[in-house]
Amino acid sequence: MDRVAIVHENFLRRVAAGDFPVGEVSVGNLTSEDALDLFRAQVLSRALDIESRAMQKRGEGFYTIGSSGHEGMAALAHALRVDDIAFLHYRDAAFQIARASKAGQSGMMRDMLLSFACAAEDPTSGGRHKVLGSRTLMIPPQTSTIASHLPKAVGAAHSIGLARRTRPEHAILPRDGIAMCSFGDASLNHSTAQGAINAAGWTAVQGVPLPLLLVCEDNGIGISTKTPTGWVRASVAHRPGLKYFAADGRDLFAAVAAAEEAAHWVRTHRKPAFLHLQTVRLYGHAGPDVVTSYLPKAEVEAEEAHDPLLYSARGLVGMGAAKADTLLEIYQGTLAEVAGAAREMATVPRLKTATEVMSTLIPPKREYAPTNGPSPEARATVFGNDIAQMDQPQPMSRLINWALHDLMLTHPETLLMGEDVGRKGGNYGVTQKLHARFGPARVIDTLLDEQSILGLAIGVAHNGFVPLPEIQFLAYLHNAEDQLRGEAATLPFFSRGQWSNPMVIRISALGYQKGFGGHFHNDNSIAVLRDIPGVIIACPSTGADAAMMLRECHRLAREEQRVVVFLEPIALYPMRDLVAAGDGAWMDLYPDPAARIGLGEIGVHGAGQDLAIVSYGNGHYLSRQAQVDLAARGINARVIDLRWIAPVPEEALRDAVGERPVLIVDECRRTGGQAEALMALFTEAGKDRLARLTAEDSFIATGPAYGATLPSREGIVAAAEALLSD
Repeated sequence: MDRVAIVHENFLRRVAAGDFPVGEVSVGNLTSEDALDLFRAQVLSRALDIESRAMQKRGEGFYTIGSSGHEGMAALAHALRVDDIAFLHYRDAAFQIARASKAGQSGMMRDMLLSFACAAEDPTSGGRHKVLGSRTLMIPPQTSTIASHLPKAVGAAHSIGLARRTRPEHAILPRDGIAMCSFGDASLNHSTAQGAINAAGWTAVQGVPLPLLLVCEDNGIGISTKTPTGWVRASVAHRPGLKYFAADGRDLFAAVAAAEEAAHWVRTHRKPAFLHLQTVRLYGHAGPDVVTSYLPKAEVEAEEAHDPLLYSARGLVGMGAAKADTLLEIYQGTLAEVAGAAREMATVPRLKTATEVMSTLIPPKREYAPTNGPSPEARATVFGNDIAQMDQPQPMSRLINWALHDLMLTHPETLLMGEDVGRKGGNYGVTQKLHARFGPARVIDTLLDEQSILGLAIGVAHNGFVPLPEIQFLAYLHNAEDQLRGEAATLPFFSRGQWSNPMVIRISALGYQKGFGGHFHNDNSIAVLRDIPGVIIACPSTGADAAMMLRECHRLAREEQRVVVFLEPIALYPMRDLVAAGDGAWMDLYPDPAARIGLGEIGVHGAGQDLAIVSYGNGHYLSRQAQVDLAARGINARVIDLRWIAPVPEEALRDAVGERPVLIVDECRRTGGQAEALMALFTEAGKDRLARLTAEDSFIATGPAYGATLPSREGIVAAAEALLSD
């Protein structure tokens, strides 16, 4: 049976007969006018659901997840201000419609139909996905989230408090605002949700302001898997640092009362709260899902009897706001209006070319007011005794540290965050003294959860900050890569560049640590990063390069709103010597604070015509050693430092290589490593004398065999000689 038609007919019949759900009517503070406005939003959401299915049948619409049964979320739109940022569950069309009405905006019906049709003029995503979202309504777009938006909601809430201290030039959230994040009961079980809720409570019990309202829409089922009765309440009602509220979300009036109470509590106390709303899912999970294929018919019918529109009609009639026939006229008229407007969707232009689809991968640039930078006196105050050491060569770790000092001194909106970055100064001392010099609000010691670290960065970036989150080891990124892949990198794409979350993710990375950590701390796989569209990946090999590239990465994030990954080779942090012990040849002076290495600018060392060795990171260091050994054997090589892993600086590489044979040295694995892309590049360029030396497809061992699976100085020499002997 067509459950859509059944629910529709039930509504018409029961409202006409006055057959409403049993229960008391408590209208609370809702006026008749407000209640009717919210009902209209609920009805429009339902009508759009019905029409979206009709559009799919006609081939004019595409996969969509409906909001039917969750229309009670209109209550949250009523309780919150329009400038309270809202990260929405995909079933919250009624929230967006009601917020648009509250803001005095018209046209939401057509906007949502354009989204259903993947129309190029869809104002949210430009036809790239059916998403809720609106820049003017302070709703960042979300696709089919499974709790992945909760960590950034925590970050956005945290940013509101931070911005009270130092307000970024491009801050968008009001000082007294709150952040709201909604999700389903099934998503509550996801590790991302649990991590975010834990982070919110962890933050709140320390007295740090976190005005966050988490809203769980509990319909009792996730696709076909039931949520145990009472599970949501039992799971969160007594979590430390989290105030719990609950209401029947099917009843608009009860939902409004609870939402107003919860929102007021969060806004007043500046602490997180959890609003648990009972909802019902109508029609099944999504699209062609047939709910009776996995639930008994009687159970489905029992759920349908609790249609939220029936509860709203009960309240409106009970408070004297409207008669039953008036409500039916609103309902029928809305369905007819939506059906009429949907006819236009058959002919709307849609995206066709790769260029059109990809046009929003890169966000627009951001303008800042001119700044003169810090005075010499300010630098002297912040750097203290370090100033006296700047005329002496230093290892990479020290130069990165000084670059971070200058960036934070010059740009007050810059934040550091991560495990142990504060008081300890990082595992390798790279962030030493920053906490003492800039304070805990700008150098944030986070809890041990990479999802929360990246979510914090994404959220504060929504409010004009430029975050530099640190992932303590490359392997730890895998605990949270979806925050980068599914959230940070997709936001400009799915919002037509209207939203962005720029950041520089610093990662202590790669191998060659002697006798420490094994594969979990010596991880040489960057494959998970290389295929994320729009993300920039940088990897320096010398201290001076690291400082100048970090400044460029910060500029790319701050001015061009890019998401950048900055891989810092752990083994090169303390490196001092190049060829012989005590030569100090791998240390550098601290570059002038204004000096940068631009995106795509490679490093070229030597003019040798016999061979070009292309590498990066530790591989570049080893190649420079091998360059000396090869020269002693009569082979004059040019060593090229890639520096930028994505996008690959193709033209610069081809120019630097010229006609030379090419040896690619890649410290990452043979499968999925950067060498694959470089081999393809040079092969397509017609290079016939070409070879690669890579790490084995293996994890890294601890102890004396730490380098057994990795390229070596001797291995590079042997590979070069083999290539030239062919």
